[in-house]
Amino acid sequence: MSTTEALDVAQFLLVEDNPGDVRLTREALKESKLKNNLSVVGDGVEALAFLRRQPPYENAPRPDVILLDLNLPRKSGREVLAEIKTDPDLRRIPVVVITSSEAEQDVIASYDLHVNCYVTKPVDLDQFIKVVRSISEFWLTIVRLPPLPGS
Repeated sequence: MSTTEALDVAQFLLVEDNPGDVRLTREALKESKLKNNLSVVGDGVEALAFLRRQPPYENAPRPDVILLDLNLPRKSGREVLAEIKTDPDLRRIPVVVITSSEAEQDVIASYDLHVNCYVTKPVDLDQFIKVVRSISEFWLTIVRLPPLPGS
């Protein structure tokens, strides 16, 4: 069974503090062929509260894929990634770092923290939308995701 057959609606969590990138990501996913729901948080502290369903996110959906910026207020994307990948309840959720950083040290550090993939945000708007759609289609139609805990 493909992932899309198993999912009624794909759940994404976008951890991004730039309103323009949030708007573009929302638009790219809206135009996707896949049914999806995008939740957005603006910093690393909120991201972990959302994932752990802490107030005010008690009813938050469990994301199928996390889109994570590295440069975040309050708690960096690296710190969030480290906490996700060491938490037994969260570590199987695929995390895609999507950031403006092309620094080799950021790429290496992200993979050392077990990121599932690292994507540099394209500056061109059309390319940005194309990249987000490609991420969505790859993770939700090609990749086989693990079952939810307790399934």
